[in-house]
Amino acid sequence: MKINRIFLLILIWFGIIEGISTLFLFFVAMPMKYIYDQPLYVQIAGPVHGFLFIGLVMLILIGKSQIPLSTKIVIWGLVGSVLPFGPFVVDVELYRLLKN
Repeated sequence: MKINRIFLLILIWFGIIEGISTLFLFFVAMPMKYIYDQPLYVQIAGPVHGFLFIGLVMLILIGKSQIPLSTKIVIWGLVGSVLPFGPFVVDVELYRLLKN
């Protein structure tokens, strides 16, 4: 099976960026809003994270046919995209696929 390595690398990097945006939103922007009454951070980081989240989900679904990804990895990718550290865990599996 021939793997589309370029698309796989894009998916891995997009997962890292989306994961960082989630951590920034949860551990920087939301505390700034609720502890220090500074909602601007969430107003900026929230839509950026939302865009990245939708992009990651779309890339995972497209990756099913383009890379191709197994159904198991697609399901893990979709579940992982919802969890705070999920994209990093899924990226480990994607990286293993890249090493083959």
